[in-house]
Amino acid sequence: MAKVTTRLTDKEIKSAKAADKEYNLFDGGGLRLRVKPNGAKHWLLNYYRPNSKKRANLSLGKYPDLSLALARKLAQEARELLAQDIDPQEDKKRKQQEHKIIHQHTLLNIAKEWFEIKQGDITPDYAIDIWRSLELHIFPNLSNTPIKDITAPLIIEQLKPIEAKGSLETVKRLAQRLNEIMDFATNCGLVAANPLTGIKAAFKKPKKENMASLKPNELPELISAIANASIKRTTRCLIEWQLHTMTRPSEAAGTRWDEIDLEAKIWTIPPARMKKRREHRIPLTEQAIALLETMMPISQNREFVFPADRDPQKPCNSQTANMALKRMGFAGRLVSHGLRSLASTTLNEQGFEADLVEAALAHVDDNQVRSAYNRTDYLERRLPMMVWWSGHIEAAALGSLSVTGTKQLKVI
Repeated sequence: MAKVTTRLTDKEIKSAKAADKEYNLFDGGGLRLRVKPNGAKHWLLNYYRPNSKKRANLSLGKYPDLSLALARKLAQEARELLAQDIDPQEDKKRKQQEHKIIHQHTLLNIAKEWFEIKQGDITPDYAIDIWRSLELHIFPNLSNTPIKDITAPLIIEQLKPIEAKGSLETVKRLAQRLNEIMDFATNCGLVAANPLTGIKAAFKKPKKENMASLKPNELPELISAIANASIKRTTRCLIEWQLHTMTRPSEAAGTRWDEIDLEAKIWTIPPARMKKRREHRIPLTEQAIALLETMMPISQNREFVFPADRDPQKPCNSQTANMALKRMGFAGRLVSHGLRSLASTTLNEQGFEADLVEAALAHVDDNQVRSAYNRTDYLERRLPMMVWWSGHIEAAALGSLSVTGTKQLKVI
């Protein structure tokens, strides 16, 4: 005859005291209350696993948080699963994973994990640009969307209004960034495959526009405009510094005194400040050093060569030169980044080696194999080219009040 278990009562449970060893109070059907030496009471369901037929305990919860009535209800639900050969522990894990996917593996949270890795390979300014674009165009509507629910139609619907406004470059960049996030999610096992692959085919292609720049024969006009413009000395020196060194706007604006070796006449920009995260060395010509000498009374006791006007503890904004060029009347004709194009075009027309010009611009070879083996920056061979370029700028500045146009004239 089968043993009959007397069902537990609330009174019996409440009066159960702790002992030296843990013990169980049985309610029948595998449900039991385990009383631990510290007095804690836990509900368990003892059952046979459907696959292995081995005994196992399913934790249901802690008493009194989980009442007797509710413990019996949960135990019965577990027995119903067992009747279908479903292990309640495996079912519990599955539900917890589903909850995690919905509430933790959202687009915003996965994007944060992706961005944490991404920003280690890019410049701080570019990292800010990436995250702002997602905050502006993607997160307002999709931040809480589970990553598994991100589909091509959903993203296309989100980006179509941006395309309708004509912001095709923004659409292109957002599609690229979302693809990287979904590739990351795929590699982490959160989705089976990236559903956004090829999504760019759903949008118009932006027309490739080169940075606005002047022709080589327009250099004297530029130098004259810089010399006669009503701008601060720091801004004038910054524009000419960028022109002589052929650097990007952010690299020039963020120049630090500790990056400059006046004795060796070399400016070394650390990887963290470079677009391609590679150290970039620039041989300094006499004209470039003259610019530094002009800035010494202003900023030599500070961290940055070109300090911001409002907060000298910070560098000039990377857009300072650009805005100054607009005020000079070059809007639509020249942007500060276009100074690099002006230098590149001039040097290539003069027959300088393409590798030297590309090295001066800190461009990385598109051929990954060649780039991996060719780690030289041609520093010594670039020096004559940089000397010629600075001399060419100086020649274009004759008769003006350019900082480097003549050493006898002082900047006002």
